[in-house]
Amino acid sequence: MDYHVVKYTGPFGFIKPWTAVRDGETFSQQFLTPSIIEGMEKKLFPELLSEQGIFKIKRHRLAYNGLARQMEVIQGADYETKKIKGQKAKVKMRRQQGILFRSVLLNPILYLAFESLPDAEIAAQQHLCLCRNEDLVYPTDLRSMPETEFEELVGFELQFGEHLDEAFLVGYNRYHQAAPMYGRLEIIGDASQFHDYA
Repeated sequence: MDYHVVKYTGPFGFIKPWTAVRDGETFSQQFLTPSIIEGMEKKLFPELLSEQGIFKIKRHRLAYNGLARQMEVIQGADYETKKIKGQKAKVKMRRQQGILFRSVLLNPILYLAFESLPDAEIAAQQHLCLCRNEDLVYPTDLRSMPETEFEELVGFELQFGEHLDEAFLVGYNRYHQAAPMYGRLEIIGDASQFHDYA
């Protein structure tokens, strides 16, 4: 089988950690979950917004050059209430704040594989986000390659499915009533170093 592969690059990217634990420090997750791929597909092909599932993106790979530590101010979900002295029935409410250290991917390279050349051509004319609107990656190349060549691309790829060997919980799918998502992480080569196909 041949794939039509669109390559996206950008200076940095951030993939939200699916746990969202406020533990003071967290790294950007290094793989794309089914809901992230589905969101990318819906952005590229808005005619699929009313459909559930992934139809056009057949495979993906993500590599990067390194991680940069960033500081972010966060707010807790609950409110702290405090009565104001001298004022009857007045309450001051505020949210607790904290500092979280996150890491962003430097020079991410994303490959999306399509079976259809027209679909790949549509994708190659649009930008994507690695989960946050400010973390843009732009299409830089479109080429056809056999599946065996795609298998050799360096990067992280999550194989989707609950029943795969070594599958683990990777989050909850916002497109499907917060259904659990599972997958097996494939790491090809040194995926945290800058790589490119020739």
